[in-house]
Amino acid sequence: MVKASASQTKGKILVTAALPYANGPIHLGHLVEYIQADIFVRFLKLLGRDVVFACADDTHGTPIELAAAKEKIKPEELIQKYYDEHTADFASFFIDFDVYHSTNSPENKFYSDLFFNRLNEKGFIQQRLVELTYCENDKRYLPDRYVKGKCPKCGAEDQYGDQCEKCNATYQPIDLIEPHCSLCGTAPVRKQSLHYFFKLSAFSQHLQQWLEGNRNIQGDVRHFVESWIKSGLQDWDISRDGPYFGFKIPGESNKYYYVWLDAPIGYIAATEKYCRENVNKTALEAYWQNKDATIIHFIGKDIIYFHFLFWPAMLTAAGFNLPSDFAVHGHLTINGEKMSKSRGNFLTAKDYLAVPGHEPEFLRFYYASHLTKSVSDINLDFDDFKGKTNNDLVSNIANFVHRTLVFLNNNFDSRLEPLGNDEKFFLQQLQPKYDSIVKNYSEYNFRDAVRELLELSSIGNRYFQENQPWQLVKADKKKCHRVVSVAAQMVRDLMLLSFPILPKYSEKILRLFGYENFGTLGLADLGKFPSAKKLYPARIVFAPIEETIALAPVFPAVLKVGKIEEITEHPDADKLYVLTVDLGSRGGGRIEDGEIGSDNAAEEKAEKPEKSEKERKHRIIQLVAGLRAYYRKDELLGKKIVVVSNLKHAKLRGYESHGMLLAADDGSRVVVVSPQDSDPGDLVFPEGSDAEKILANRKQLAIDEFYRLNLRVKDEKVVYGAKPLKTRKEIISVDAADDAVVR
Repeated sequence: MVKASASQTKGKILVTAALPYANGPIHLGHLVEYIQADIFVRFLKLLGRDVVFACADDTHGTPIELAAAKEKIKPEELIQKYYDEHTADFASFFIDFDVYHSTNSPENKFYSDLFFNRLNEKGFIQQRLVELTYCENDKRYLPDRYVKGKCPKCGAEDQYGDQCEKCNATYQPIDLIEPHCSLCGTAPVRKQSLHYFFKLSAFSQHLQQWLEGNRNIQGDVRHFVESWIKSGLQDWDISRDGPYFGFKIPGESNKYYYVWLDAPIGYIAATEKYCRENVNKTALEAYWQNKDATIIHFIGKDIIYFHFLFWPAMLTAAGFNLPSDFAVHGHLTINGEKMSKSRGNFLTAKDYLAVPGHEPEFLRFYYASHLTKSVSDINLDFDDFKGKTNNDLVSNIANFVHRTLVFLNNNFDSRLEPLGNDEKFFLQQLQPKYDSIVKNYSEYNFRDAVRELLELSSIGNRYFQENQPWQLVKADKKKCHRVVSVAAQMVRDLMLLSFPILPKYSEKILRLFGYENFGTLGLADLGKFPSAKKLYPARIVFAPIEETIALAPVFPAVLKVGKIEEITEHPDADKLYVLTVDLGSRGGGRIEDGEIGSDNAAEEKAEKPEKSEKERKHRIIQLVAGLRAYYRKDELLGKKIVVVSNLKHAKLRGYESHGMLLAADDGSRVVVVSPQDSDPGDLVFPEGSDAEKILANRKQLAIDEFYRLNLRVKDEKVVYGAKPLKTRKEIISVDAADDAVVR
């Protein structure tokens, strides 16, 4: 049985947003969903509905372990760091959760065990021997995020071992083509382990019936999920071998719940925290086993598989309520391109707020003006963003509010005048517009709600303009007072209806009308004459945007500190040395372009002997450099240098050069750039640049592309434009004259 829509139900409503992962900041793509859900929850509360908005940080799994190891801190420290950052970012954009929790919590452990035990008792969990990827170098099984390779479905490269980011296919790590360990770069072997499986295949018919019977589910989403069911559901591996950051499975010493088992259970855990602190009931009594409760999930289209197959099957098996509705949204693109670090358009919540004049509510308004109950992607075009903000929000809505209230302040001591029949009749004609805005909110159609809010504001501006109160106040002050009072009532109604999208701005304006308790704000006053007979003075404005975010190109050269390990004279060139350079430990990175053996692999394998232990654990490259006229071999051996590690390979007199070292040339002297305090492998980048974006943008660079960067010497520093090159430990300096070319 399908429940009534959330706007109509009188029972309890639980709204959730997908849990952000605790290994990175909140970015503008995340904010689409949280703003969308927050708008809907605020709207339901305006209707007087009993609604709770719940969310939590998703804190378990391999990426957390990897990120913590990279920062040399404990996973618990990492997730606390991002919990603090996430909650601060949400507050900055006025996203008002009733409860925000963590999946690394006692409540989540309790409910994860409850699910596991119930499913096990009912025969929906089985143990099976599985073949896994195992790294013999690191002596550990490699869960999905510890192994990368080509997607077995679409062939996309550099994909993790659980789901392809390009085609959204799910698979096992052993299915990857040409896999490699994310820790050391070596190819893993296959090894057996005993794992727990949830019998998802047993729920195919039930899931099909649920999809067909729930008219709230978006049609394109339903068809998408049905195609998975028809192709045959595979049982789900819900365990992972240690070491793993997560909850241990009951009775096991070194096996853990897979993160996607306990992550959605985090919805229930967050609800439990809310219920314990606010109502005298458990989460099950109030929501998850209450037949009168309505549960709504807001999610992105990239996690449909988990939320429409695994999650409802688990809920059914455990005897819990299924969600009544989903709002599935698309991805965010930036100026028409997918948001990514490699494109230089990966923007965080803090990046947005750092731009002068970028109010949080400008982004809320822009997103709302594009959001419907659709999985279509949303494009954040900064020219359009500036235009829509300045023309629609500032010049239309905020202008109407400001001109009305200031005129009332200046000419009528902020007092309202009772209306005559003509004015009442004019306002009555607006009721269908109010009803339509409410209907659009209730159907997640915020785009049309914004369109009609703008129409309402335009009607108010036109009414104000046509009555010319600045003239009317001289001829008929009483009538003028009624006209401005009509406009003031429209301002109040406009702010009530705009509150879900513009909560702080609307709150400031509504306070002028005497509203104080915004926890109980409702739509009951719509169309009624304001109860306050005198308003507070108004000086609240939105300033237009002067500048928007400029997406600077990512520095294209991947510069690494290296150390010269061996040096020989080129046998066929008097000016050339052949250098063997150590670019540092492989660490957690992949084998990189430019390493010996990573390119032209087939022919090189036949020519090169087995690698040494150092070569296996370090990035060792070969360079050919024209330095014989400037340096003796003993002056270069052991010297630290800066290497362009992503330069296209070249053959110089028969010897391959896998990059280029940097040296300053003033026309008479050539001086090798030699960092003193940095270590082999350290990244060299322009001051102020995002090092992660540089690495993510890594692609082969032609020699002429590198020369166009025009690196120079300024005050004995190597500079790119006006920015000095640096590592995390030092500014890169060189003993050379100003304007010496560095290449």
